[in-house]
Amino acid sequence: MTDPASTAVPATAARIRPLTARLVRDQAGDGLASLLLDAVAGGASVGFLAPLSRADAAGWWRGVAERMERGTRRVWAAYGAGGRLVGTVSLVRAPMPNQPHRGDLVKLLVHSEARGRGLGAELLATAEAAARLAGLTLLVLDTETGGAAERLYRRVGWTPAGTVPDYALTPAGDPHPTTYYYKRL
Repeated sequence: MTDPASTAVPATAARIRPLTARLVRDQAGDGLASLLLDAVAGGASVGFLAPLSRADAAGWWRGVAERMERGTRRVWAAYGAGGRLVGTVSLVRAPMPNQPHRGDLVKLLVHSEARGRGLGAELLATAEAAARLAGLTLLVLDTETGGAAERLYRRVGWTPAGTVPDYALTPAGDPHPTTYYYKRL
């Protein structure tokens, strides 16, 4: 199997591929860490405070690889020009026995240089299609209220379920509301 990180694609398109736990581990300190660092540096509320170190970003991705090996998480990556990693999205199956039909979409990340070209919507569509194939009928996610991601989710058919004030801190450490969304498949 060809390593997606070494596969070049045209500058005008991104190729989205599922990642294995091994590939996540191999790319944790490089492309994946860079993507997470870019998101946090850009102010995205994705669970981390600034400044985020490369070592901490890589460590977080290595933890993702462990969850993938346990079968609780799937990750897709988008590769742009020259095989550069420009986006990710993850699907996490609900852990409780009474929720086998549900999953969470998490860590939709698109590099700042690749935004505004529909890549976020493509990554979402990829994860949603995989969720359908896995028999899931309901997806949920949360996002910083008022941000660009929220506009994307509404545009591609996600329904807001409610907003929690001061739910999380922005990378700068300021409390900010979070809105929960769901999508029936």
